[in-house]
Amino acid sequence: MNIELLKKKKRAIILAHYYTNPEIQEIADFTGDSLALAQKAKDTDADIIVFAGVHFMAETAKILNPTKKVLVPDFNAGCSLSDSCKASDLQEFKNLHPDHKVITYVNSSIEVKMISDIICTSSNAVKIVNSFPKDQKLIFAPDKNLGGYINKISGRDMLLWNGSCHVHNQLHTKNVLKLKLENPDAIVIAHPECQDVILQLADFIGSTLQMLNYTKTCAADKIIVATETGIIYQMQLASPHKQFFVVPADETCNCNDCPFMKMNTIENITRCLENESNELHLSDYQIQTAQIPLQRMLDLS
Repeated sequence: MNIELLKKKKRAIILAHYYTNPEIQEIADFTGDSLALAQKAKDTDADIIVFAGVHFMAETAKILNPTKKVLVPDFNAGCSLSDSCKASDLQEFKNLHPDHKVITYVNSSIEVKMISDIICTSSNAVKIVNSFPKDQKLIFAPDKNLGGYINKISGRDMLLWNGSCHVHNQLHTKNVLKLKLENPDAIVIAHPECQDVILQLADFIGSTLQMLNYTKTCAADKIIVATETGIIYQMQLASPHKQFFVVPADETCNCNDCPFMKMNTIENITRCLENESNELHLSDYQIQTAQIPLQRMLDLS
């Protein structure tokens, strides 16, 4: 049975992140970044949510839809950023700074979300941070690059957890400059999970969706993109007359792939939907506790 028939039969919806492969984005009912996917998961009336992304995203969908069945195509699809912050370690850090509120990036485990005051995404991080009084001391976890960028543009002095996304953190200025030399008329856009040295070279900095929207309206016909490769598919669809160059992970590769996002395949999505397998289970306590900081984010977004 093909996926479209399966979706109708099961009353299911497929949500896919922009970083999945193009063929996954093609079959998805909705494709977006972390914030848009969280909002879509909350609003759906489907009985089953198949989440083509990584594990923390499926957890977020389940937290916001506790009565829905959430299926994960591959349970091994984790996240290097989420893995860089264990809840026990963050709790110890919190204990050292009891007068600080904790803002946690959505790229984190449910256990980390449970001990956070509010969640944010790269789309709304500045808004979330600015929702606190200027004299409120803050901890930002787990992405040090995103936190550092927010500190710079907001004038804050948040304590930053020492975590990062491998896909964004591995990008080097030499690869950006090489593309710029080869394409002097190109502009550079970058995700704030990149290191500051990359962000300093960027003409525009924004979340995945913000970058996508920017490419639709900017005057440039050549755009160097410092983020994960998957978004190029959407950019090219929206602006077929423009040229996009993804900053490579190294000198031998013309891509910058997240290996976890690429674990989602047509085959494992079909299999989990057909068998209703790989269901994500969370306890009522986990869901109810993590809902609080997540809902605070959604209320502000």
